[in-house]
Amino acid sequence: MMTPSTLEELIEALRCLPGVGPKSAQRMAFHLLQRDQPGARRLASALGLALERIRHCEKCNSFAEEAICTLCRSPRRDPTQLCVVETPGDLLMMEQAQCFQGLYFVLMGTLSPLDGVGPKEIHLDRLIRRAADGVVREVILATNFTVEGDATAHYVGELLREQGLKVSRIARGLPVGGELEHVDSGTLAQAVLERREV
Repeated sequence: MMTPSTLEELIEALRCLPGVGPKSAQRMAFHLLQRDQPGARRLASALGLALERIRHCEKCNSFAEEAICTLCRSPRRDPTQLCVVETPGDLLMMEQAQCFQGLYFVLMGTLSPLDGVGPKEIHLDRLIRRAADGVVREVILATNFTVEGDATAHYVGELLREQGLKVSRIARGLPVGGELEHVDSGTLAQAVLERREV
C-alpha cells in the first residue's frame, strides 16, 4: 500500500520529538487523523501560536511571552542569588521543590564539544553579564550530574570566580527516603564525600 505523501510528512515530522521512533510516530499520526481530528487541530494551532509568541526572557533566557518573564519581574525573588540550570524543565523542578527563592539563568543545554556545543551556543556571555550585574552575590550551579553537566559546571564556575562571585554547586547524594542497601555505590560514595556536620 502506498502511503500518501502528506501522511508520510506528518509521520516524519512527529519523529522530531524525543523518544519517538518510526512506529510511535506512525501510531500518533493515525490516532490524530482517525480518532482525534479536533485534538490534531488544537495541537497544530497551539504549536503555531507557541512558535509565533514564545521567545527567550532577556534576563533568565527561559521561555517567555514577554521580553522579561514574570519570574524575573517578581519583587518577591532574591536578586542576590542566581541559580544556573540546563533547561526550562530544570527550572520548573526547582520551583516545584520550593527550595530556592532567587532568580535563574537557563543555559538551554550543556557544553559538548563533540556535538559542536560550545560557550556561545549555551549563552555563557549573557550569563557572565547577568551574574556580574553588581546585584548578584552568589551563583548556584544546578546542572545535572552527567559528564556534560559536570564539565559545564566546572567551566562556568571558573568563569564566574574570575568575576569575584561566590560560586556553589548543588550537592549530590542519597535521595530523601532512600535506603543504603538500594543505592548505587557511586551515589553512596558521593554522599559520604559531601557529608556535613550535625
